Amino acid sequence: MAKEPEIFCPACKKSPRIEDRWVCKPSCGTVWHTFWTGGVCPGCGHQWTETQCPACVVTSPHKDWYHFPDDDTEIEKVTTEAPEVIGA
Repeated sequence: MAKEPEIFCPACKKSPRIEDRWVCKPSCGTVWHTFWTGGVCPGCGHQWTETQCPACVVTSPHKDWYHFPDDDTEIEKVTTEAPEVIGA
């Protein structure tokens, strides 16, 4: 079974707090926790590719915040298996 990634800033290594929020601007203005939706605004559906750290204010690629455990077996399994198609 795949393990959940740790989420922390690639620059300062601080994890986002549960009370942290991001604002979808200049788009729709929705306020939400970006890591609860994988960087997708629940208001307008915009996929954010960059995320600013609330601790150090450095902006980094959103995908770089996700740090997976060093389990080579699980990483290999995830990267080499294709998803199953339902109804095929």
